[in-house]
Amino acid sequence: MRIPFRVRPCLLPVVPVVLFQLALSVPRHWRMQTSGFDLGIFEEAVRGYAYLERPVVTLKGAGFVQLGDHFSPALAVLAPFYRLWPAPETLLVAQSLLFALSVVPVTGLAVQWLGRARGVAAGLAYGLSWGLWQASVFDFHEIALAVPLVACATVALARGRWRAAVCWALPLLLVKEDQSLLLAGVGGYVLLVGRRRGLGAAGLAAAVLGTLLTVLVLIPAANPIGTYAYGATAAPDDGDPLSRLLLPVDKWWTVGAIVAPTLLLALRSPLALLMVLPLAARFWSANPAYWSTGWHYNAVLMPIVFVAAIDGLRRLPRRPSLRVAPAAMLAVALLAAPVPDLSGPGPDILTARQVLATVPDGARVAAANRLAPQLTSRCTVSLFPFLTFPDGTGSTGLSPDDRSPLFRPVAEWAATLDTPDGFPAPAPADLTAQAALPTAGYRPVAHGAGITIWHWEPGH
Repeated sequence: MRIPFRVRPCLLPVVPVVLFQLALSVPRHWRMQTSGFDLGIFEEAVRGYAYLERPVVTLKGAGFVQLGDHFSPALAVLAPFYRLWPAPETLLVAQSLLFALSVVPVTGLAVQWLGRARGVAAGLAYGLSWGLWQASVFDFHEIALAVPLVACATVALARGRWRAAVCWALPLLLVKEDQSLLLAGVGGYVLLVGRRRGLGAAGLAAAVLGTLLTVLVLIPAANPIGTYAYGATAAPDDGDPLSRLLLPVDKWWTVGAIVAPTLLLALRSPLALLMVLPLAARFWSANPAYWSTGWHYNAVLMPIVFVAAIDGLRRLPRRPSLRVAPAAMLAVALLAAPVPDLSGPGPDILTARQVLATVPDGARVAAANRLAPQLTSRCTVSLFPFLTFPDGTGSTGLSPDDRSPLFRPVAEWAATLDTPDGFPAPAPADLTAQAALPTAGYRPVAHGAGITIWHWEPGH
């Protein structure tokens, strides 16, 4: 089918963006650089949906339902694809495609307001932005589903299509509970800027009620101990609330990193206010990981900041220097982007795969964090050293507080690293747990590339 000429510019950045994202993520998995936390977790959840079962994540604990950790039923949309291609690469490919899909509305707006060449440059700058590729180099996350929704909602706001903006933002409630803050921002923007009081108030109400429902009712109902585990990081303390929100200075480095790729043009648009609530919630948290430029937390802000930059460009007086702004944004994105490592698995990785193949399909295996996503597509995988031995006793090498049977699935197999990487338990505790395996009835059945496979054979 012939694509209409007016649509083509919107699609031009899609292919380079998807290839770039794929080059960053998939070879990492082939080189065994992904992890159980988080690629393995999400594969177990999607695998449950794909086979019409509960999204049980044994990496989090015995019988642990993913909805008791984060409210992300939208992951079910990936189930048909995983059913066809049951592998962790399916999630990595899906994430790359979702990021590339979000480029289409952003580029469409840029082409409409800035012209074809400058619009394509701005769209490509967004697709290569650091917030997106940073997410791709850290496994897979449910926020990949939020990015195209946020892009479409923000573009709709920029065009004054208030109803469409709220409709695009509403599904964010099903992606993750904290994405309701973006829905609240969209509702507030429609209320204050769009002058659609009823529609804006409805969006705000949906965000507030959706958050309360998920955090206070739905997540605790699915959680084995009936709580929302992340509420503690947002709990108030006795310190100065303003200092907690604004300090340390690392938080402002993150803000600067977010707006810098747009040459600060995003700050000229009221659309930039959509970032306030998500950033405030992250900065209020007691967990420093939420403040940083690492991980995947900034991916959902990239559509906002680039659409705001496009809007900011449109609001500026016509000057010759502004014509080069999209090209300059693209140059910044290219300079900041990493060079994908396309090297394949080396001899050690090939040996490691042969060793892991010793574990039979369908087995219950406790695996080190780095080994878990190599097994989740064909085994029931828990996290070593948190396991219960088949005779009902518990693992050793951990403090008494870590011995709750809730988080220790039974495993007849174990896959351990000779040199532990320190997660989820400190390396000495991991090694102590490995040393206890023979006493518990496990014996090594394969070894190579720094990996040991153990099988429970009592009385052997």
